Order: sequence, then C-alpha cells, then structure tokens
Amino acid sequence: MYIKLFNTDRKILLSDNVFNVKFNNSLVHQVIKSYKNNKRKGNSCQKSRSEVSGSNKKPWRQKGTGRARSGSIRSPIWRSGGVCFASKPNKYNNKINKKVYRLALKMILSKLFQLYNNIYILDNFLIKKPRTKCFISYFKFIKLYKCLIIVDKLDNNLLLSSRNLYTFKVCDISHMSIIDLISFKSIVFNLNSIKIIEKRLLNENYKL
Repeated sequence: MYIKLFNTDRKILLSDNVFNVKFNNSLVHQVIKSYKNNKRKGNSCQKSRSEVSGSNKKPWRQKGTGRARSGSIRSPIWRSGGVCFASKPNKYNNKINKKVYRLALKMILSKLFQLYNNIYILDNFLIKKPRTKCFISYFKFIKLYKCLIIVDKLDNNLLLSSRNLYTFKVCDISHMSIIDLISFKSIVFNLNSIKIIEKRLLNENYKL
C-alpha cells in the first residue's frame, strides 16, 4: 500500500503484512487487557502470626492461674499480634504469546492507517530550540493540538519542549505501547520510525 507524506507529493510503499491486516476485536481486547493487568501491583499486605516479631514461648502455664489459656503473644487476639487471615499481594500477571502481541500491534496500526485522517507521516521535523512556544507553533501550523508523536530517536529539544504539554506525548519506537496507540486520536510518525517499525514487525525473530 502507498501512503502519501504529509504536506508533500511523495508517497512511500508500506507492507500490507503490517499495515493492512484484518482487525480482530477479541484478540486486540485480550492483549490490551493483559497489558493493563501486567501493570497492576497488589500492594495490600498484612503480617500473619508467623511473621509478627515476638517470642513463641507460652506466656503462662495452661492451668491454675485463673486466666484464659494462651499459647503465644503473637496470637491474633493479642494486641500487636498477627492478623487472622492476612491479605497478601495478588499477582495479576497474564502471559500473552509474542506472536499474539505482534499480531495485535499490526492490527492496531492497520486500523489507524485505515482511518487515514488521523495519521500523519512527516519526512522529518526538527525543533530548533527547547522551548514549548516553538513546539506549539510548529504543530499549530499543521493544525494538531493533541497527538502522539513517535520518532526513531528522541531529540533533546523535542523532548524538553513538549514535556509541559499534557495533550502531547513524545516517545521513541522502543517505548511505543499499545495503550498509547489507542488513546490518541491523532498520531504523528516521522519517516524513519515507520520504516523501522515495519522492518521489526516483519522480522519475527526481533524482540519487540
């Protein structure tokens, strides 16, 4: 498939095996759900009677004292004792096969390119100064006010000038995530990033 570069007459050829894959809603949903679950951390943690510090010696003899029998000061019924049914961190990890993840990424990119009004491929763009004003004026020129910018190499000027703007996100290819791709309505690629993404997705031995 041929895609026209933004604001030019040039066209580039992209592989149909990457950018023209039939969309499978259930597969993409499965991968996104697994991605979100793997980000979760079960932070709730309490100490049981075996983990609480303190002596395991019987406080007093079983009979003859007039007091209730007790086996340990770490008992849950004692102050500063352990918790009866102590909660532990849950593991939400959900494994997804590499081939499935790779296919889901192809499907999302294909869907984005089918909605061509939201995809912009620029030959190259440079921010001359690390200033937010320069960044805004550049993207205001191409009438973009909220988008994801994916580049092959992070430019320091680009990163510094965009970090105060919550409606823009800049990342390189290695930090490109499925959640970002579906979260932004408009996505800007530079030409090198598109070529590298295509090459990596066609090479099944390459680890994403």
